[in-house]
Amino acid sequence: MAAALLARVLSSLPRPRYLLSATCSVDKYFSKCISSDSRPKRPLTAYLRFFVDKQPFYRKQNPGKKLQGNNKVLGGCLEQLPLEHSQKCSTTYETAAKADIQRYKEQLAKFKAELTPAQEEALKEEKRRKIAKRRAFRKKRQLTILGKPKRSRSAFNIFMAEHFQEAKGVSPQGKMKYLFDEWKTMSSSQKQAYLQLAEDDKVRYKNEMILWEAHMKEIGHEDLIRHRNKGQMQRGERSKKTSENRFVILKESPLGKIVSRAKNKQKVKAKELEE
Repeated sequence: MAAALLARVLSSLPRPRYLLSATCSVDKYFSKCISSDSRPKRPLTAYLRFFVDKQPFYRKQNPGKKLQGNNKVLGGCLEQLPLEHSQKCSTTYETAAKADIQRYKEQLAKFKAELTPAQEEALKEEKRRKIAKRRAFRKKRQLTILGKPKRSRSAFNIFMAEHFQEAKGVSPQGKMKYLFDEWKTMSSSQKQAYLQLAEDDKVRYKNEMILWEAHMKEIGHEDLIRHRNKGQMQRGERSKKTSENRFVILKESPLGKIVSRAKNKQKVKAKELEE
């Protein structure tokens, strides 16, 4: 009872976002809500230390160049140094990197030793979420590269895209709210044009997806085909193969030979009658 009352009081008070986030309940808060941000950060490698150290100098020398251009210059800089200077430079940065790695290992061991079982589980769950998010982003990027058709839009989305620039409101959220209120007050006849456009867009998406999934199957990306369509394709192939096999079996069977002979006789008789 006391915990529930305290939770209600805390939820009504203004507080920083990091104290009680959506993923951190009151129970987790009292068990020291922790995230991977408090975990010791892995130090830079020897090359990255060299890169960070020399980058401001090359940026001053080449103010017009983009960061990517400076990266290429810095990458070739270490290779172009004389052997003695290159070895000395590498040794300096490698020694510093090794010292940082040793310090990082000690800090990480101390950090893990101080974790409670609940905090360990929370960190594991956060890691799983980050991995899932990263995989979803990679898959989305892969689908974009492979040219997956864009999903069909709803009638309201089409209306919003058409009137977004002229809508009242300072922020995008304010404009969306204004357009949503406008949409609710519109009559069925006013919405009809947008509903028809949405139906046309559905047909467009369906046709484009059929062609795209057929192309994905051809280039060996069957994992990207929707499960329902994948089953339909497999069933279609199986039925085609089954019908072909049945035709071969019937043709080679004694009954099939008898039928083919009878058909040949009928053809001969038909030719004789024509003559």
